[in-house]
Amino acid sequence: MDWSGWFSLFLVFAVLATLIFTRVQAYLVMMAALTLLSVSGILTPTEALSGFSNSGLITVAAMFVVAAGIHASGGIDMMVKHLLGRPSTVRAAMLRVFAPVVALSGYLNNTPVVATMIPALNAWAKRIDIAPSKLMIPLSYGAILGGTLTLIGTSTNLVVNGQYQAITGNEGFSLFSIAAVGLPAALVGIAFMLVFFPRWLPDRREKKPFGNLREFTLEVAIDSSGPLVGQSVEDAGLRGLRRVYLVEIERDGRVITPVRSGEILRGGDRLVFAGDTEAISDLLRMRGIVPSDHHDGEVALTSGVEERRLVEAVVSPHCEVIGKSIRDAEFRKRYGAAVLAVAREGKRVAGNLGSIKLKAGDSLLLEARPGFALRQRYSKDFLLINDLEAESPRHEKGLTSWLILIAMVLAAGTGLISMLNAALIGAGAMLVTRCCSVSQAQKSLDLPVLITIAASFALGVALQKTGVASVLAEGVISLSYGHPWLMLILVYLCVSLLTEMVTNNAAAIIMVPIVLQITAGAGLNPEPFMFAVMMAASASFATPLGYQTNLMVYGPGGYVFSDYLKVGIPMNLLIGAVTVTILISGWNLTLSP
Repeated sequence: MDWSGWFSLFLVFAVLATLIFTRVQAYLVMMAALTLLSVSGILTPTEALSGFSNSGLITVAAMFVVAAGIHASGGIDMMVKHLLGRPSTVRAAMLRVFAPVVALSGYLNNTPVVATMIPALNAWAKRIDIAPSKLMIPLSYGAILGGTLTLIGTSTNLVVNGQYQAITGNEGFSLFSIAAVGLPAALVGIAFMLVFFPRWLPDRREKKPFGNLREFTLEVAIDSSGPLVGQSVEDAGLRGLRRVYLVEIERDGRVITPVRSGEILRGGDRLVFAGDTEAISDLLRMRGIVPSDHHDGEVALTSGVEERRLVEAVVSPHCEVIGKSIRDAEFRKRYGAAVLAVAREGKRVAGNLGSIKLKAGDSLLLEARPGFALRQRYSKDFLLINDLEAESPRHEKGLTSWLILIAMVLAAGTGLISMLNAALIGAGAMLVTRCCSVSQAQKSLDLPVLITIAASFALGVALQKTGVASVLAEGVISLSYGHPWLMLILVYLCVSLLTEMVTNNAAAIIMVPIVLQITAGAGLNPEPFMFAVMMAASASFATPLGYQTNLMVYGPGGYVFSDYLKVGIPMNLLIGAVTVTILISGWNLTLSP
């Protein structure tokens, strides 16, 4: 192995260390690696940029648009409405959740599926008197398991298939080829959750971020130029509000509590209320009330009280303002929304709003203009956007979107056309039939994910071209003492550990050329090893940061980090054991296809 091989190996470790120990976004890290490989001459420009023309990447992009069509047309809501019902036990409720989620996630990106289900499940759980914390993790895990059922279930499956085609020259896998592994794993995983999760998951129905009187407080201020200045608390109508109570007034650095009905309001007073999200709508519609971070001289958030909207959002690990205080991040100027409250692990974060430093998974209650939720729905800064005052979705195109998806799946599943062409036609049909608008389609394209995938291919090509993959493969072969089953287990463990530390797509793409070199050197069938990579990269349950749907339900479920460890580690071990057992017993590992 010459200098280029050592440089490529160093670059791989540098990329992994950066992704694990820093907050630098994955697509920036991968693009930096691509640049170094190209500038150093290790890769030609064509090789460095080959990922951007890979069929797997284009298929992923097209499937984002298909998912946007199902989501925007209300197709997911239609299915949820007809399947949830009114179960009487936690197990029955979990089973009702698994039915639509697992099925949908087999054919759609699971992010919009989970995003749509979260507010629906919150409302449903309240109606059937079951804590949302009993259902949110099963929602995420069900979506992950559903993604292992088909080739289009996750972006990871598609890019592994695309890289497999590019390296080996083979046709690749069919739409349902991975179902032989994914379906048994999903069934075992669902059965495991139904048996153990009702007892293992916490009951935190009183710890919804913005739904409990004792946990939620709202900070607002009196507009200095508004009509409430000079009025008493009672005359201003702030004493008799429904399900919301004025706790204290902060004025010139001192706190007035309890607040008398005759207390005269002054401009700039900071008022702290306790209540729930259903009650504060009335409060925020009052003239003269502004967010507590409003300062004189700034442009008002909205031009009229009737334009205000309450929006609930979960901070993504990719959000630009993580680690910054709300004030230093200039949140309202950046996003056009004012933060009213912050909840972390199901509890309100105490202290002055402006000084709170945001973390991934924080739930934010925002006041924004009506278009905010639509603009940010596909933003990578927020994993969940729930417009608390939005109108019900319109479902007139819901049936059309389902027909497009079914036709696409049938065409690809029967081999009538390739998966790439089926996805492209499906995306075009969603736009032509107006199941989603061009704007919604554009916003659905997860550019950081697409760039990460495309740039990651350069690392894979470099590992193969410089001989690093061969050296690493020889090491794995020697560790396994020539036993194919042990090689398979080692491959699964390596990918699984990498996935918990870096993005699942990056882990899979880095490992594919190494795994193919292992199978070539040992004369093994590469197919089961590719399925092991797909499953290990998707089956990430142990931490809220391991998979983005886990983080999406973190705040709404009121979970703490240890909740994921308690139920996620057994799930990781179980799905890994099932996958490896099926692959060892169901495939002849020693024969090349």
